Amino acid sequence: MNFVKYQALGNDYLVYAGTAPFTLSAAQIGRVCDRHHGIGSDGILVANHTDNAFGLRILNPDGSEAEKSGNGLRIFSRYLWDGGLVADQPFAIVTAGGTVTSQVFDEGRTVEVSMGRAEFSCAKIPVLIDAPEALDYPLEINGPLEVDGVALKINAVSMGNPHCVVFVEQTSRELACRLGPLLENHPLFPRRTNVQFVQWLSRNALRVEIWERGAGYTLSSGTSSCAAASVARRLGLCDEHIDLQLAGGRLKIRVEDDFQVTMRGAVQRVAAIDLDPEAFVELG
Repeated sequence: MNFVKYQALGNDYLVYAGTAPFTLSAAQIGRVCDRHHGIGSDGILVANHTDNAFGLRILNPDGSEAEKSGNGLRIFSRYLWDGGLVADQPFAIVTAGGTVTSQVFDEGRTVEVSMGRAEFSCAKIPVLIDAPEALDYPLEINGPLEVDGVALKINAVSMGNPHCVVFVEQTSRELACRLGPLLENHPLFPRRTNVQFVQWLSRNALRVEIWERGAGYTLSSGTSSCAAASVARRLGLCDEHIDLQLAGGRLKIRVEDDFQVTMRGAVQRVAAIDLDPEAFVELG
């Protein structure tokens, strides 16, 4: 099986480049993404084109399918550019989380994606809270949950996929890995959720650590960055242009007055890889 590997600020994806239909099982997807027994990646991107549009499926390492991925969209845009399927003009990509507009710059090394509108409605996220929105909402896990003695409050938002944004005094990988799984699988989120632990730095800067639904701790995430920036603007903490400092690098996010969100960041091609069928032998 042929794949092309790309990374976007340390968040890496394999783009399926084979000609046969993609039919891997969840176990096989997990093996491909495994960093010791497979190729290693944060997920697999599979083209799902129609006669009229570029389409994209986004598969997590646990075999589940994500509605949208900002880094995945930047990587897929670069893949289309590398293949000569797009040039330097804007083009549309259809995902399960909605249609976005993408544009490639710098000979493929930078991609800007118009990610759509941040949605704060509990019903549309979805989050099972009986209120129009869930902003500064106190969340309990076997009682009140505190971080460094401060009661934790969540902010729920959708970028075409669900997000749980938590503001903390000091964010860290350890915090994301400790609380991320609890929040990802909290029963209030029927489709689980991506989780962002956000430290406010200034009117135009946030530091974010990310626990990604279906993938775990990750160095960066485009939709998570858009979600964190959107909530920060909604709460009046940031202005329109926001610099996101992630473990894997920096993303530039623009949140307009109507909460339309644009993301711009780097993409790097890593390798073309031919996966040997022997990798699946133990799976039966």
